[in-house]
Amino acid sequence: MSEVYITKISKFLPNKPVSNDEMENKLGLIDGRKSKAKGIVLRNNKIKTRYYAIDEEGNVTHNNAQLTKEAIELLCDENFESNEIELLSCGTSSPDQTLPSHAAMVHGFLKNGNVELNSPSGACCSGMNALKYGYMSVKSNLTKNAVCTGSERPSTWLSSDIFEDEVVKLKELNEKPILAFNKDFLRWMLSDGAGAILLENKPNGDYPLKIEWMEGYSYANELDACMYAGSEKLEDGFLKPWSEYSSDVWSEMSLFAIKQDTRLLGENILVKGVDCLKKAMQKHDFNEEDITHYLPHISSYYFKDKLFNEMVKQGVNIPLEKWFMNLDKVGNVGSASIYIMLEELVKSGNLKKGEKIFLTIPESSRFSYVQVLLTVC
Repeated sequence: MSEVYITKISKFLPNKPVSNDEMENKLGLIDGRKSKAKGIVLRNNKIKTRYYAIDEEGNVTHNNAQLTKEAIELLCDENFESNEIELLSCGTSSPDQTLPSHAAMVHGFLKNGNVELNSPSGACCSGMNALKYGYMSVKSNLTKNAVCTGSERPSTWLSSDIFEDEVVKLKELNEKPILAFNKDFLRWMLSDGAGAILLENKPNGDYPLKIEWMEGYSYANELDACMYAGSEKLEDGFLKPWSEYSSDVWSEMSLFAIKQDTRLLGENILVKGVDCLKKAMQKHDFNEEDITHYLPHISSYYFKDKLFNEMVKQGVNIPLEKWFMNLDKVGNVGSASIYIMLEELVKSGNLKKGEKIFLTIPESSRFSYVQVLLTVC
């Protein structure tokens, strides 16, 4: 078995940062009205800027696969060319189409010769599942390198025109044409962008990061779906898929919009996250005192102190001065968030050999988690 190293890491954030005041100009007003939820959500999440693949005239500048291609090309230089990639592993929760796979579309834009492809599905953990596939491939000597990505382009999923038919239907039923909170909530949370990592079996580069271990956990056996798209959640918690609805109600119910059960989120996301963090540490006999930098992917700063308090409650002590986040600057980029966070930490120049970096990635869709330990070489 080989050791596996992160030898390069890159990010691509499209266009210029979008402020809170500019958001509705980009995403559009629903029924010509300003959102009542926007102020509450932004006050809690404390996100100040995010990125959209939309230009000043409202035109789409990149699809998801194109964002990913841009991030991958930033890994490449005279020392590592795109045609040297042996495995391309691309995770996302917002693919541009159902078929072909996201990785296949990225490969189509790269045009870099034949490679093995992997396209894990899911939400925030899909980027880490992409990384773990690459990690296992390099570790088992099936390949000498792998390029792994996390990317999102939710802006078009959040556009006001997605909800127009639903608003019209509400008016026909003499109901208030106001978008339900479980749909409006995520319009003020999500951001576009992509991150890419080059894995190799040798510690190339100035400060490579050795992957010590990666552990994944799912609580879908215990809990209902929390964040979902392409379906409707019924009273008993069952997700009825779009394919079981007639096509004339797809737009009337905004079936393809991203929705979140915020009650279920608040009750479970932190408790289960700390539970599996402890499981991973116990499995590898790892002490949290050895962590130098802690990078938790959280969707909102609302959860920061609550996560810390839940850790203390469950007997885990990672002081806040060790925490590193950039949510306020880049927004919640889903599967790309941890890539973008790690890239900023690496590029800061503050890392020292021997330091331990611990990553926590939750996925609220049906409560999955990935825990990762890295060592600076």
